[in-house]
Amino acid sequence: MASSGRDLLHQRDPVQTLELEKRRRFAVVREKIQSKRPAGGEREISRPNQMQLFTKFAGLDGALVLVTGGATGIGSAIVENFVRQGSRVVFLDINEEAGEELMARLRPGTKLNPEFVCADLRDLHSLKGTIESIQQRAGPVKILVNNAANDERREMEEITPEYWHDRLATNLDHYFFCIQGVAPAMAAAGGGSIVNLGSCVWRLGFPGLPAYATAKAAIEGLTRGLARSLGPRNIRINCVVPGFVRTKRQLERWLTPELERLILDGQCLKRFVEPEDVAALVAFLASDDARSCTNQTFAIDAGWL
Repeated sequence: MASSGRDLLHQRDPVQTLELEKRRRFAVVREKIQSKRPAGGEREISRPNQMQLFTKFAGLDGALVLVTGGATGIGSAIVENFVRQGSRVVFLDINEEAGEELMARLRPGTKLNPEFVCADLRDLHSLKGTIESIQQRAGPVKILVNNAANDERREMEEITPEYWHDRLATNLDHYFFCIQGVAPAMAAAGGGSIVNLGSCVWRLGFPGLPAYATAKAAIEGLTRGLARSLGPRNIRINCVVPGFVRTKRQLERWLTPELERLILDGQCLKRFVEPEDVAALVAFLASDDARSCTNQTFAIDAGWL
């Protein structure tokens, strides 16, 4: 006897059913997460005491660390963590005002003052010169953190060739060329660690982010594509994949009550990932404590994926 449509529905793979339900719920909040700012303007960020959570890792004291996109959000938390580790930190960002503000906040009481370089990472020829200049005056980079990105939303129908190329230049191209720029001196100095920041959005099928999702998927491929070339030079390379991280930008631009419920319902842990959580994982992977970790992707998403 032939099965009815209802019978076939009940026979569907539970994993497939869960995925379809997830996509349906994303569609429900599509308009709100693309264009609607939360009511009330800026939102206060309440976080646990990060001083109590800080952990020192081996091999970071005095190490030269280069962080891209380090002035705000996850990047600023990464910069702060390495400064507290006693590392010599140079960070690049296009936001000059935010970079100077972070410098002023971190300088008091630090062992080694961080250095901020204002740079447009889309200009790859200028970026090459910037990296050469840093290494000439500060020595070989031991740790590279490729973090810079911008998650601007735009639907498929609205994307022009110019916009597409700009988004890949913003979110992907400089990752490779920063690695290319630091790898020779890093290898000559005995090796080091590279940490690339990816994202969960391409795995979740998040709406309105086709160019960003493409770039973030490619970063995981880039990490694995270079690991076997870099390994014989004693250079480790890993990818960190954050879920929804409660940065000021995300709170002000995207986090509606509907999206908040969607995220927390989807996570195993019913709390948001903080920038400091991501920074701690990045510092661990950069350190000698992770000396056997390479060619891997590490999700930090409270169990969302």
